[in-house]
Amino acid sequence: MRNLKLLKSLRSSELQGPGSPQYLSVRADTGTLLVLSQYSITEFDPRTGQVVNEASLTADGFLPDDGCGVVVGLQDLAELESACLATAGGDVILFNLNTCQVECVGSVDSGLTSMSWSPDEELVVLTTGQETIIMMTKDFEPIIEFGIHQDDFGEGKFITVGWGKKETQFHGSEGKQAAQRKLQEVQPAAAWDDHRPRVTWRGDGQLFAVSAVCPQTGGRKVRVWNREGVLQATSEPISGLEQALCWKPSGSLIASSQRHPNKHSVVFMEKNGLLHGDFTLPFSKDQAKVKDLLWNSDSTVLAVWLEDMTPGEDGQVNTYVQLWTVGNYHWYLKQSLDFGKDPQKAPVCVGWDPERPLRLHMVTRGWTTITYDWGWNTDRSPGVDDTDNANVAVIDGDKVLMTTFRKCVVPPPMCSFELQLKSPVNQVTFLCRPQKTNQLAALTADRQISVYGKGRLEDVDKTADGFRVISRPLVLQKTFRVAALQDDPLVLRQLLWLEDELFVGVSSGLLPTSSTLVMLRPAQDADDTLSVRSIEVDGVVVSMVQCCQTRTVALQLEDGQIRKLLWDCPEPSVEDWTDSSGCSINFPVACIQTALCSISGEVSATYILNHFSPCVCLFTSVLLQLASNVSSFAVCNDFLLITTHSHTCRCLHLSSLSVKGLQVALASDGNQNDETLRRVERGSRIVTVVPQDTRVILQVSLTHERLFHVKLIKLREFVLTLVVLICFREAFECMRKLRINLNLICDHNPKVFLDNIETFITQLNSINDVNLFLTELKEEDTTSTMYPHPESSPIQPQPASGQKKVDVVCDALRGAMESMDPNKFCLSILTAHVKKTVPELEIALQKVHELRGERISTPGAVSAEEALKYLLFLVNVNDLYEHSLGTYDFDLVLMVAEKSQKDPKEYLPFLNMLKSLEPNYQRYTIDKHLKRYKKALHHLSKCGEQHFPEALQLVKEQKLYSEALRMFSANSSHYKALSCAYAEHLVQQQQAEQAGLLLWRCGEPVSALQAFASSTSWRNAICVAQQIPLPPDQLALLARDLAEKLIEQRRYSEAALLLDQYAKVRPSAAINKLLLLTCCLVLAVSTQTVFLETQVVTFVRHRTRLAVVREQKEKARLDMLDEDGPDCPDAELYSEASSVMTNSKYSQSNSRISSRSSKNRRKAERKKLSLKEGSPMEDRALMYALGEISTTVDKMREDVHSLLKALVLFEFDKQAEKLQLAYEDALQMMAAAVPEVWPEGLQNNQAPLTGPNSTANSIMASFQQQQKPVVSQQGRQRSVLNQPFSSCYIDHFCCLNSPDDDDNNMSLLSVSKCFSLQMLRS
Repeated sequence: MRNLKLLKSLRSSELQGPGSPQYLSVRADTGTLLVLSQYSITEFDPRTGQVVNEASLTADGFLPDDGCGVVVGLQDLAELESACLATAGGDVILFNLNTCQVECVGSVDSGLTSMSWSPDEELVVLTTGQETIIMMTKDFEPIIEFGIHQDDFGEGKFITVGWGKKETQFHGSEGKQAAQRKLQEVQPAAAWDDHRPRVTWRGDGQLFAVSAVCPQTGGRKVRVWNREGVLQATSEPISGLEQALCWKPSGSLIASSQRHPNKHSVVFMEKNGLLHGDFTLPFSKDQAKVKDLLWNSDSTVLAVWLEDMTPGEDGQVNTYVQLWTVGNYHWYLKQSLDFGKDPQKAPVCVGWDPERPLRLHMVTRGWTTITYDWGWNTDRSPGVDDTDNANVAVIDGDKVLMTTFRKCVVPPPMCSFELQLKSPVNQVTFLCRPQKTNQLAALTADRQISVYGKGRLEDVDKTADGFRVISRPLVLQKTFRVAALQDDPLVLRQLLWLEDELFVGVSSGLLPTSSTLVMLRPAQDADDTLSVRSIEVDGVVVSMVQCCQTRTVALQLEDGQIRKLLWDCPEPSVEDWTDSSGCSINFPVACIQTALCSISGEVSATYILNHFSPCVCLFTSVLLQLASNVSSFAVCNDFLLITTHSHTCRCLHLSSLSVKGLQVALASDGNQNDETLRRVERGSRIVTVVPQDTRVILQVSLTHERLFHVKLIKLREFVLTLVVLICFREAFECMRKLRINLNLICDHNPKVFLDNIETFITQLNSINDVNLFLTELKEEDTTSTMYPHPESSPIQPQPASGQKKVDVVCDALRGAMESMDPNKFCLSILTAHVKKTVPELEIALQKVHELRGERISTPGAVSAEEALKYLLFLVNVNDLYEHSLGTYDFDLVLMVAEKSQKDPKEYLPFLNMLKSLEPNYQRYTIDKHLKRYKKALHHLSKCGEQHFPEALQLVKEQKLYSEALRMFSANSSHYKALSCAYAEHLVQQQQAEQAGLLLWRCGEPVSALQAFASSTSWRNAICVAQQIPLPPDQLALLARDLAEKLIEQRRYSEAALLLDQYAKVRPSAAINKLLLLTCCLVLAVSTQTVFLETQVVTFVRHRTRLAVVREQKEKARLDMLDEDGPDCPDAELYSEASSVMTNSKYSQSNSRISSRSSKNRRKAERKKLSLKEGSPMEDRALMYALGEISTTVDKMREDVHSLLKALVLFEFDKQAEKLQLAYEDALQMMAAAVPEVWPEGLQNNQAPLTGPNSTANSIMASFQQQQKPVVSQQGRQRSVLNQPFSSCYIDHFCCLNSPDDDDNNMSLLSVSKCFSLQMLRS
């Protein structure tokens, strides 16, 4: 439902030359025009009005000097930087645009009739005077030559399967008479046909079609060849087919013209030659002839170039150019250009721009060049109140199709009503005044403005054939004629209707770089004529828009500048549009669609870039890009609606958002519950928005319309109604209609809602509505998730912490309903019980049970059966049955079971069995059946001694030890049995010490001793052993066993104390301590030596394997680069790519575990570093393992330091020297391996590349590398390890010294003689 709006027109009369123009071609790279006449070829720049290049064709004899030469083709060749032209005499000429040299590259003796280049400029097709086709390459090497007229149909010949004759087949709506209808004879070509072949290529360059006059019938026939010169298809016989031929660039249809006995139409053929659709031209049968058909580059507009067949009284003919578009299989005439009868103003060359799809170039017979730039625009009424009918006007020739979307939604090409005019319409505009936005003005091709408004009510039939008229058609009120304007087509553009009798438009200025604003008012001497008042603007105006609220008019120039038109003053003028700081607004590029709106109370301009920009963006007047994927937008009231290329529709509240907030909102993708975003169909565009309503009209790619409601538009009105007026009923109905979450009623302002809870119930006055509200309650705060508060509005307080919203609201509603009328709101009260966070099903069932004994006397009250049936609707029947069983009320159980679909054979035997049991055991059985084991244990504990084994078994199965111990006294045998069972459970759970304490407490010292011994709790074990009491020899044996376990755990001091005090043999204290320390020292030396040797062996093995792995990877990299040589500059790039490919497996797996727990993430990280030979990251795993070993050995420094001092003290010099040398060798070996394992150039070699050969990963790593500070060699070595090396790797003697020693080079072995047993004994 879009129209073509003329953005600007450029007319230049600077080009002059001998003769008349014959051909036109547009250079895609420069935008200049190549104009060819019978004398010369000229390159002309219409923007500057200068001739760039010019060459004569008569000087070298390519064309005769008398001007009788004929040119049959012209093509710009961008790759060759030349222009190729062909003459009727048979010459193919190449004009070099750099050197201005003209060269003949070939000649055909029989002459040429046409020339056509393929779209990729790789092939050229020439038709000769002998009715043949010559196909050549771009270097003018012949490929094939064949005749135009061939008897064969082509490779696409239809196959007959033998299903009878055509006379006996079904003919559809044509009826049986179609079988007897004779084939119409093909009429010969028209008298004005030049009988020259026409050649056209498909957009992909794979096929081309040729229209030529058939020698047998005299009529034209179309044949299709492929680029190898093989005939594909021949068109069916078409009577009245004319010479125009043009293949749609998208490749679907071939356009031509056909003259019927009663009409003149444009027809379309498929590539197989069959007709496929047409449309009728708005001319009588013999009024006009089609000179040419031209598709634009994106196949959206078809230009029809026509000329009158019969000259007028003055002997001149009229020339027309019409622009047609298609939508939903209907062809619309969008623009009609009438050039009049002046032969000097008639176009002789017409062509579309190859780069800008909606730019059309023309050259007139008087050498005037005209360039038109159009843009797509939806003409909608600008109203903002409910009197606006959301009108959309669609131009279709001399009709305007009007659709009032407030009244009805009508898909195009249908409409609410049509406005019929006398001439084709080029522009429409709506009156931009409140309460009058439904009035329309239409500018026709004959420069008349027709004004339409509402008619009188009695002039409109209330009924038509029994149907009621919803949309009253507009009626013609007045027609104005525009005076004092040039007699040129489209002289007036960008028409705006400011007041009842005031229009403003734009026309071309005196200079190509200027425009003229035209203020149109009725003349004083003639009411039907509009007088013109001009205002010159320095710049070309490409768009003009008015704000209906502020009456402000903004102009946009082609360079992006924004100007303001001061039209409501005695002397209208134009001034710069400035922002709040006084700076002029200048956008980076001109925009097509423009709208004025207010963001956070400040008037600004919102623009969308479409045609003049390589990307589609949304800008504001503060030069801030809001979004880059916008396909359409509309401003309605305080809301901005946009559709995006990601197939979404966004609705944003402008008055509550700042410009920065608007940018953030448009950049976000929105969450699942974001009500400002809605998914729409692919290719959807906004047609219009119904003011003061929630309806938005979208048009999809097939031009079907979709209507949906935007909830956010209604939310603001709803909130004001809810808070200020407390109109819960209206708000509730609005939310139900728009499917707004009902939680917003209580979330928006909880205090107001809870204070007016009875008002809420009273206004709803419907049990179903209250139940619906209760069932939709959830803990989520919709004011922060689905419907966030605007930035400017304060956030309302929520319920106090610790209270759940659902429970608070349910309790409040239940309390209010019970106080108002518990019988009437019985079902809602049940819903409030069920909906709570922990459903109160037992209470709800009890209320239902109470209803069973009551007599219904109050109107509106429900019976127990109805209440139970409703409860079964809310809760699963099995859950309700189990909860009723949990009340131990068998009457209630039977009532629920009877209403369910359970088989009585299933539940009656079970219920009868329960009734026969003792009450406590009965409840135990029920609770165990319902898996309420704590309650079951409680009831079972009351059943007596005979059921204690069953209770003990239940405790063991369900691990209810703590609960069971609370139910029995500490002195009872049951308590002791439970304690023993609990202790066994603790032992199984590796909690033997707690088990021992429990056994010791309940009087089981032997078992407690075993538990303490197994947990190495030696103090408790000794105490229990003395309490038993154990014999001395057994006590000593126990002490030795415990000491061995303590030594294994490196608890040497405790082991020594245990042996000293509780061992059976007790020597003197000095000897005992000496022997004990000696034993411990020997054991410690052995342990440390073995552990150190193990670490060294592992380190050497990993280092050797790391060297092998690195050698293999380097060899693989060199093999990859072998083809390009060892000094290939891309070697580093390949290395980076290989590492990326190596790690791709793990990077993909990481994406799957990003949401896992930290434990699983650590597990996944460990899986990545596998030491398995051949794994992708084996080298990194080996480096990580070597770092771990180095860190572990480094941590041994303090232990070795203390151990060496003790060994020297007790004269274990050999052991001390052996340990010191082993530790020293290990440290030196690891320090020497640092450059090998973590070489200094490792970071440099792995430094990512930047520049033309860089990758995304390398650039990111390079950026991170720049953020790191420069570190020393030692720092680089430390960064590789998990923890840094200590200084002991530099000087191994430091490990023998105390941290407080000043001399770090002094070995303790040098002073070992100072420590001897003699000194100790003395």
